[in-house]
Amino acid sequence: MKMLPTLLAFALVSTVAVMPAQAAVIAVGPGAFGPGATLTTFNGLADGLEVDGLVVNGILFDYSLGAGSVVINGGPGVTNNIAPQNIVSIGANAGVLTLTLPGPVSTFGYGFALLNTIPVPAATTIRLFSGATDVGSLSYAGAPDPVFTGGFAGIQSTLLFNRVELTFNAVAAPAFALDNIRTSTAANVPEPGTMLLLTASLAVLGARVFRRSCS
Repeated sequence: MKMLPTLLAFALVSTVAVMPAQAAVIAVGPGAFGPGATLTTFNGLADGLEVDGLVVNGILFDYSLGAGSVVINGGPGVTNNIAPQNIVSIGANAGVLTLTLPGPVSTFGYGFALLNTIPVPAATTIRLFSGATDVGSLSYAGAPDPVFTGGFAGIQSTLLFNRVELTFNAVAAPAFALDNIRTSTAANVPEPGTMLLLTASLAVLGARVFRRSCS
């Protein structure tokens, strides 16, 4: 009978130990970003400003295909989710746009548009990272918004992340645009320090159960 507490303690500590490597991600709309959310726009930036290496509101933008492919300008004009100025691809658009955030968040989103006027099932994809750890990803459909294909792409993770990689469907459209980047941290997502404290506390509890079972 003494083996049962020991096995329960081992299972408890093992389960807690792997929790930080697992995340659940869900799609969210603009309503998921409350009053404390941060909104990043590109209003007032000059036409033609290079995006690769640009920092706006603490966010560092990098484009995998290098300079000369993604700039700031008026893009498709006003849609339901973007407005001048915005980030627009003017060259090769099959690259990865990486956003390094100024701090860890749990919720991220943006308005987007493609140079197309028909529905696109997988118009854009978001992939999240916590440092070098891949947290999860989701793809989003685009629809006329109201003319150009687009919409809002929002994601929430049970683990905090600080880097985001965005891609756009280069087969369905020769150009993309994005604007109105939103970030926030949901109140129900534990901070990393809280998770470490919980893990340590449960590990101590497991050790006590183990010692009692052996006495």
